[in-house]
Amino acid sequence: MIHIGCHLSITDGYLAMGRTMKSFGGDTFAWFTRNPRGGKTKPVVPEDALALNDFLESEGFGPIVAHGSYTMNLCSSKEETRANGLEMLRLDLQRMELFPGNLYNFHPGSHTGLGTAAGISLIADALDRVLTPDMHTTVLLETMAGKGSEIGGSFEELREIIDRTVCGDKIGVCFDTCHTWDAGYDLVNGLDGVLQRFDDIIGLDRLKAVHFNDSKNPCGSRKDRHEKLGQGMIGMEAMRRIATHPALQGLPFILETPNDDSGYIEEIHTVLDWMKDL
Repeated sequence: MIHIGCHLSITDGYLAMGRTMKSFGGDTFAWFTRNPRGGKTKPVVPEDALALNDFLESEGFGPIVAHGSYTMNLCSSKEETRANGLEMLRLDLQRMELFPGNLYNFHPGSHTGLGTAAGISLIADALDRVLTPDMHTTVLLETMAGKGSEIGGSFEELREIIDRTVCGDKIGVCFDTCHTWDAGYDLVNGLDGVLQRFDDIIGLDRLKAVHFNDSKNPCGSRKDRHEKLGQGMIGMEAMRRIATHPALQGLPFILETPNDDSGYIEEIHTVLDWMKDL
């Protein structure tokens, strides 16, 4: 069985997110640690964080997945942008220690003209500055669509970041189905082959979470436009095969589809119905 949930707003606090997801029927969720398009953060109330930890344990939730800001770019050609991104990452991981054993996901970044090799080196260097052997959070590199100068549009690029980082044992991968499809990995006609390739290059033991999205675009488009389950180019049957694949059971699946709350509730229950057949 997978764990299923969606992105939630932190507006009303941490415990409120857990209660909301339970009311949706899910048992995991994701949230942005700060404004996804900017740098502002909501102050942490430690008692609220502790209350959420207790709630997650008592309700049998799977791991939860914090998401770094889209503006955090560790490999930008601009030094100031890289410095700001590093500070965001440092503060986010400091905050994540309030939720031991959970996951922090971020987009590796865009090299903005420096080149892929330089971008990978800068990302690994940034991770070396903040990851420590005693931290309790697993940091996830997200599979990307490969648009523009994005790093992470291939499994090989993610593997190289991991290999170049001293605390590589603290790093995993978040497998975004829309991004991976848009990057050219055929999840419709070759799911087993894609997962085998991931295992050969990165290792399925490092696959810690799934962003579960259909795509508006054909395979290999490199455009990154999410769609509701079954309404995109991947399609409902392939989405079902992904969610029920034996290699992915036990993972948190996070919906990032263009939905309101009612749409997320419907998709969560669609996935739960698939789980009944396992």
